[in-house]
Amino acid sequence: MLESGSGGNPRHLYIHVPFCARRCSYCDFSIAVRREVPVGEYLEALRAELALCNRAGDEWRLDTLYFGGGTPSRLGGVGVQRAMDLVREYASLEGDCEVTLEANPDDVSAHAALRWHDSGVNRLSIGSQSFDNRVLDWMHRTHDSAQIEDAVATARAAGIDNVSLDLIFALPEALGRNWDDDMERLIRLAPRHVSLYGLTIEPHTPAGHWRDRGALLEAPEERYESDFLTAHADFTAAGYEHYEVSNYAQPGYRSRHNSAYWQRSPYVGVGPSAHSFDGIVRSWNVAQYTEWFSRLGKGVDVKAGTEVLGAEETVAEQVYLGLRTASGLLATPAIIDRSRSWVEAGWAVIAGKRIHLTPLGWLRLDTFAADLTLVGSP
Repeated sequence: MLESGSGGNPRHLYIHVPFCARRCSYCDFSIAVRREVPVGEYLEALRAELALCNRAGDEWRLDTLYFGGGTPSRLGGVGVQRAMDLVREYASLEGDCEVTLEANPDDVSAHAALRWHDSGVNRLSIGSQSFDNRVLDWMHRTHDSAQIEDAVATARAAGIDNVSLDLIFALPEALGRNWDDDMERLIRLAPRHVSLYGLTIEPHTPAGHWRDRGALLEAPEERYESDFLTAHADFTAAGYEHYEVSNYAQPGYRSRHNSAYWQRSPYVGVGPSAHSFDGIVRSWNVAQYTEWFSRLGKGVDVKAGTEVLGAEETVAEQVYLGLRTASGLLATPAIIDRSRSWVEAGWAVIAGKRIHLTPLGWLRLDTFAADLTLVGSP
């Protein structure tokens, strides 16, 4: 039976689809590179895990459903439709359920997009990353810039108007990437939602190996800051709300699924490496696809570990998640007093009992969150 700290089954479901055509140069996620995607065996294992999640057969109603990865669009039109049918065997989707599918531009064909729409997908998160073909080659992406524009048009023609696009900033200077041009081209497409991520070079990734042998020099902190602040200015001027440190949305189009994470709502995650949270306990699945599939075939638990959040961990999480969103942190007088120097520096705004970080403050998010955690419960 599913567990929920707030009582009843969680209303948010994440499904991890690990398959990718190749590993991007910056990627350290749990993926399975496959030339041919084993759709049938994956869905067989997915059915088994969904059955375990709700073995008691309790009512399970979903407000949001998110297919992440990996590259879920590699399941194709029929594969995603079958996955949606599986979900409906174990849970019912509310009439306004937000159903998101992450997709690479080169997977968004007219046939697939129509299948996705007809199966209930109403939000497409497209991993565009850049409109510069040289940069896309360096990232090991499988698409070019023209396919991004084609994917957006194809999704809309199929009836999926709620499209989100991603961009990565703070790239190595040697690439000569024109950040202003990337933002301008994205804004012209007028997606409902935009996610911007600063490049972090992790060990054991292709980019990490390039850095370690001296073939890659990371962007300086000044570039990270200037890219971030330029994006804030340009996207807010274009009518987007900067509602979370890495996310922008047109009014009414904030990601409801991701917002549930930031509000610490209970959720269930299925698939390799997926995490779940019931309000008190966080758990996570084994990361490797082959092990996840094998365990489910044998009826063995796929959980790799659990963590019970104590008072200290809960406070730290509340502070961090509150500060990273435009809604801000509901705080005690002691915490508000602690943050007054940030206001003087232009890093925060205090409105009533809430602390809101400015874009300059978001650049210092980790430091501020750690500082406020020392004060105690918000």
